[in-house]
Amino acid sequence: MSVPSVVVHRDADVLAKAVAARIITRLVDVQAARGSASLVLTGGTVGTATLAAIAETPARDAVDWQRLDIWWGDERFVPTGDPERNETGARAALLDHVDLDPERVHVMLGPDSGLTAEESADAYAVELNKAARPEDHGPVPRFDVMLLGMGPDAHVASLFPGMPALYDTRSVVAVHGSPKPPPTRISLTLPSIQASREVWVVAAGEEKSGAVRLALSDSGPVQVPAAGARGRSGTLFLLDRAAASKIPPGLGRIASP
Repeated sequence: MSVPSVVVHRDADVLAKAVAARIITRLVDVQAARGSASLVLTGGTVGTATLAAIAETPARDAVDWQRLDIWWGDERFVPTGDPERNETGARAALLDHVDLDPERVHVMLGPDSGLTAEESADAYAVELNKAARPEDHGPVPRFDVMLLGMGPDAHVASLFPGMPALYDTRSVVAVHGSPKPPPTRISLTLPSIQASREVWVVAAGEEKSGAVRLALSDSGPVQVPAAGARGRSGTLFLLDRAAASKIPPGLGRIASP
């Protein structure tokens, strides 16, 4: 796994716009090199603001949206269209405003599909496995960019400290009893996260600062899940100044005055 790099931006608004620009640049570069690209989305305030910033910039037209696969790192197990779903926020912020191939938008199914949470997780695992190529050497694709938010407890996706999902070696799991509502969720596991070429952890706010410090230390991922959020070739912690306020001096590169 790669060693994290840290980039610090002035505030949450600048952070969202900077991550948006970084995503566009990365997707364009990958598509130029390989023809298509894959992006794993996250929810949360900054994650959704980042997608909205992509939608608002003319530079979005540099991306060939028809040649982009969209995945999710986790989803709340609530019905399609529910405002709590990460998919709902992503569609409103960006996905409904660009020319995506619907077959390449891979959603995690909710209870309105008739599936249980376990069945939904299994179905997503099958979809991931179908998309994996021989050169990926595993049950999931090597995602080009995986976006992850992070909670004040250092959770990423729906992998919460000390919960059984952190020990699971399957690609996707159902999570029950989440300490953050809603209680039932679907989540990629750490092995799936670590299969990504690049993992970008995006966090803003002083309440995240302690978790950021732990995630960049030698903490184990069972108690600090974000410590296990690492990509194969690159890991970025993209932070605002408040979230970066407790990391050791000199660790973060200031990107905005």
